[in-house]
Amino acid sequence: MGDKTTTLPGAAGRAHTVDQPAGLRNVVLVGPSGSGKTTLVEALAQAAGTVRRAGRVEDGGSLSDYDEIEHRQQRSVQLSLIPVEWEGVRINLLDAPGYADFVGELRAGLRAADAALFVVSASDGITAASKLTWEECAAVGMPRALVITHLEASRSDFAEMTERCRQLLGDDAPDTVLPLYLPTSGEPDGSGHAPVTGLLGLLSRRSFQYADGVRQEYEPPADQHSRLEEARNELIEAIIAQSEDEALMDRYLAGESCEVGTLTNDLEKAVARGTFHPVLAAAPAADGGQQGMGTLELLELITRGFPDPREREVPGVRTPRGAPHAPLSCDPAGPLAAEVVKTSSDPYVGRLSLVRVFSGTLRPDETVHVSGHGLADRGRPDHDVDERVGALSTPFGKQQRSLSSAIAGDLACVAKLAHAETGDTLSARGDPLVMEPWVMPEPLLPVAVTAHSKADEDKLSQGLSRLAAEDPTMRMEQNQDTGQVVLWCLGEAHREVALERLRERYGVAVDAVPHRVPLRETLAGPATGRGRHVKQSGGHGQFAICEISVEPLPGGSGIEFVDKVVGGAVPRQFVPSVEKGVRAQAAKGVATGHPLVDVRVTLLDGKAHSVDSSDAAFQTAGALALRECAANAGVRVLEPVADLQVTVADEYVGPVMSDLSGRRGRVSGTEQTEGGDTRVRAEVPEAELGRYAVDLRSVAHGTGRFSRAYLRHEPMPEHLAERILDARRNGG
Repeated sequence: MGDKTTTLPGAAGRAHTVDQPAGLRNVVLVGPSGSGKTTLVEALAQAAGTVRRAGRVEDGGSLSDYDEIEHRQQRSVQLSLIPVEWEGVRINLLDAPGYADFVGELRAGLRAADAALFVVSASDGITAASKLTWEECAAVGMPRALVITHLEASRSDFAEMTERCRQLLGDDAPDTVLPLYLPTSGEPDGSGHAPVTGLLGLLSRRSFQYADGVRQEYEPPADQHSRLEEARNELIEAIIAQSEDEALMDRYLAGESCEVGTLTNDLEKAVARGTFHPVLAAAPAADGGQQGMGTLELLELITRGFPDPREREVPGVRTPRGAPHAPLSCDPAGPLAAEVVKTSSDPYVGRLSLVRVFSGTLRPDETVHVSGHGLADRGRPDHDVDERVGALSTPFGKQQRSLSSAIAGDLACVAKLAHAETGDTLSARGDPLVMEPWVMPEPLLPVAVTAHSKADEDKLSQGLSRLAAEDPTMRMEQNQDTGQVVLWCLGEAHREVALERLRERYGVAVDAVPHRVPLRETLAGPATGRGRHVKQSGGHGQFAICEISVEPLPGGSGIEFVDKVVGGAVPRQFVPSVEKGVRAQAAKGVATGHPLVDVRVTLLDGKAHSVDSSDAAFQTAGALALRECAANAGVRVLEPVADLQVTVADEYVGPVMSDLSGRRGRVSGTEQTEGGDTRVRAEVPEAELGRYAVDLRSVAHGTGRFSRAYLRHEPMPEHLAERILDARRNGG
């Protein structure tokens, strides 16, 4: 292990109090896994003086990735918050995981932040993951700047990467992605690659060289002045156009000089509007130096060119009963409206709720109202309850720095809220509110689990409930048809993290078992059967005989029971008993152990005894008659079929359709989406979709996404059904 992160004196004590939203910046770092987000957070914290030495992801010493799972996997798996201070402004840096399985953490970060640093690696280029992450930001209108990392890699080129970044927006917006600084290079190395050693500031006309972790201002060579002025003019024109500052545009066109302060204000307007995306370069300091390349420039952009919380529209609110409520603003004196954006557990503190305060001021030891959105399909009903706020703090790696209050626009951790879950609203007890929810990704990878031991079985339900409360992108299902406990996850990495947390955090060991889909049975044709239950063993005996006929019904009809007995062959009081026995046997199945459906059962005749007939006897006779009918008619196994909609880039439509065909899918059509992709619609047996959340990424190179919905049950191919019947006959 390498050197651990060292904090400045007092860094883990009481956090600096901010009394106005103008003194806050909430910035989320987003981008594909491996682009260098966590390393950049470390470099920014070091440049701001928050830590003396930046931690390394490889050594497990970074502030953001402090979880043991992150140490083992050497990648971020959860949203983390690192606050730093720069020029009197507190910057809440949110480090969001880049792997697709943790898109729920990304969306939580976008909900909590007011702007984003979109990090791309010069060595990896613009990948499918980059495009999907950019779309996530665009979907919520997140203002963002682009940061290019790994410029030390061979064949990396800042100008080429800037052009590739423009492609994220399409060809119709070439003047909305422009650099704020131009990199300068040193002497080429042995491979001919010239490393980036300095930055030319286009707005300020100040230039800096970086050596041994120290930034020094210098005068660029004369041959670079024309390049600098050309790029500066292009940048100024774009900033003025995107900020829609007509007065400054008139001055600029008239040949007047534009003050840097004025241009910076317009830059902030253009970024806040989401119409302009500045590009910067950044790298951590070499040899542990204090000032990594571009880190101070990034801090300046965040504090001067990024919007503060007042410029973000507060999500709509309503009362818990659904009545409309007046729009809120980012006002510390306004009504309290805060939202839980992340829930976690600390071994010493207990449950911790990361809260974004949108309006009002949150204080410790006050009672608030907790309102939760109903997510019945994920085991989360609506709830409204009053809770007392415990201590307020802001995280700093594993530690917590206490806060005296959290004003509108700030982020804070609240300890020991017993009922609050991710997505819940905290409001004043006398003025309860519910905020419009953000969209949670649908988990589509099923993982069936069983308790590893009897001791684990006793704790399984509670552990899974806590896990689902922390992670709204996970759904827990107790499948009544198969009897399995199923965790629905976003992918294999998500599954691994969930099961590891279940074991380490809640002490529950589970085993993953094959996931079963809920099959059904129906009869292959009409038949008749006789159920005879006659026993005499001393005392009252048992006597019941019934004759029934069966015929298949259309899908979705269930079990239909018809009484056609004449002459009292089956006394009226025992007709419901026959029906009860038939339905009970149908629920258990007649051949494979799966429920029998879509059958009409007609009671035709029977016999009774004046003494020995009973309700139980006729229930047994009805069940026996149904089993005989099934043996005479034959049984068909029905499997569930899903309506699958796959959205994918055009170049992968062919492979996706071929893959669906191999899954016994029937493509019903394709259509173009607004984003220029293709949506493929198909009917696919659910038994073929168990790993589709994982396999689609491979087939579509990470560009695909899909949704699924139950469509119907239909007959399974005979060779597959025969395997199930054989397994049942052999006791499988």
